[in-house]
Amino acid sequence: MEISILQWIGYIASIIIAISMTVSSILMFRWINLLGAVTFSAYGFMIGALPVGFLNLFIVLVDIYYLRSIYSKKEIFEILHVKPGSQYLERFLKFHEKDIRNFFPEFNYKPSQEDTAFFILRDMAVAGIFIAHRHEVNSLMVTLDYVIPEYRDFKNGKFVFLSLRGQFIEDGISKIIAQAQTEKHKKYLIKNGFVQMDDNHYEKSLAD
Repeated sequence: MEISILQWIGYIASIIIAISMTVSSILMFRWINLLGAVTFSAYGFMIGALPVGFLNLFIVLVDIYYLRSIYSKKEIFEILHVKPGSQYLERFLKFHEKDIRNFFPEFNYKPSQEDTAFFILRDMAVAGIFIAHRHEVNSLMVTLDYVIPEYRDFKNGKFVFLSLRGQFIEDGISKIIAQAQTEKHKKYLIKNGFVQMDDNHYEKSLAD
């Protein structure tokens, strides 16, 4: 049986909506759900199914409302320094171990007094963890820069590498070094201003 273009639009809209239900990031959910609702609304009006069209048009408006709220919300970012080997730090890493390995498959935490470690707080909620150590006199090597799924909107990275830039410079750091172990992490580093030096070696100058 030959499938019409309208049927294909309906199938595609259903698939997009289904995909939106599988993502953990609230921001990503809203964007994908918005795309699916727009497609479904158009499909409903094209086949004359007004309830389908208007219902999904309402969902479009709801998604736009929440996306606008997300992007306009003024969140308070803070850092909470933790000592290497902190019990809470170890429990946090253990709890998120499986997800961490999706981005840092070679990560194996071995506490060292040379480590710089802090949690990133967003409105007092723990959004991620940053662990690094001195690589050279003026360089910082990132061991782990992990953000929990609910907060993966690049705001954490911007806070660490832009808002904390002055603090790093005061501490004598002029360059941050990171090794990308996955394609997702490579995109994250490039998005935050890192420059690829070789296959998996990235650097960000704080002097620029």
